[in-house]
Amino acid sequence: MSVSILVVTGASGAGKTAAISALEARGIPGAQCFFFDSIGVPTVETMKRDYGGPEQWQAWATNQWLAKLAALGRSVRVAILDAQTRPSTVFTAPGAHTAWHPYVVLFDCSPEVRAARLCGPRSQPDLATACMDSWAAYLRGQADALDLPIVDTTELTIAEAAARLEALVQRLANSSPSSTSPPSRRRFSDP
Repeated sequence: MSVSILVVTGASGAGKTAAISALEARGIPGAQCFFFDSIGVPTVETMKRDYGGPEQWQAWATNQWLAKLAALGRSVRVAILDAQTRPSTVFTAPGAHTAWHPYVVLFDCSPEVRAARLCGPRSQPDLATACMDSWAAYLRGQADALDLPIVDTTELTIAEAAARLEALVQRLANSSPSSTSPPSRRRFSDP
């Protein structure tokens, strides 16, 4: 049986890592969480020199992660990847729809809340930039164009965001990947 890979994407400060960490603590049978940045993120200079730029490195690293998760086999029904990556990269990765089943959900929030999180609890004010706002808008545009589910974390607690994510993970874990249509519509209702 092939694994379902759920990529949780979103701009820095949207709440994806906090929600996935909370989800991981729940110990859902058949589900396992992974964190993209655990492989390390090279400098922009290294990305340019070795991969052609940040976008090319991101695509390369995303494909590496997806291949690793696809090889998990029967031990994991749903692999959840915290990855600040383009949904289109996930859906066009080698093996998508054949060797493994791709799903993407966007975590998003208002620019004001994202900036407050980055400048406050995250202690990463250098990420609260117009560039990050543009990245968030780009991801929202891809989610809208691809009819992907969106979890708006603007007014959610970490536990509430994790519960929304858990509802999707449970749906994927309890169904046959080949028969599960991609979750769609842009917003989750309460689980």
